[in-house]
Amino acid sequence: MSAIGSLIFCTDCGNLLRESTGSPDAILECDIPPQTIISESKPNAFPSALRAKRSALQTLTAADRTMEAVTQHTCAECGRKEMFFTTAQLRSADEGTTVFYRCVCGYKETVNN
Repeated sequence: MSAIGSLIFCTDCGNLLRESTGSPDAILECDIPPQTIISESKPNAFPSALRAKRSALQTLTAADRTMEAVTQHTCAECGRKEMFFTTAQLRSADEGTTVFYRCVCGYKETVNN
């Protein structure tokens, strides 16, 4: 658990922790890595504009979390026109990101932007 002001974040994924429902104890939960954290006080003891807006910004379902990004990139192995992709900043901040492409045929490709 990591606290910044009145916000409490998951130390594993950085997600804003939510208050458990139906529990009188001060229990916080994270959905990304399923875990429960017991705190000293309830999050609503410290009002937060970000927490109030969170429900409008963070409405992910389980299907949304497993959905992969798709782009128009031709697979060099099978010729398929669409590939799944993820990006990561592996080099210094003044250089571009690295794009990892994955095709349904199993072919993988890496491109440094």
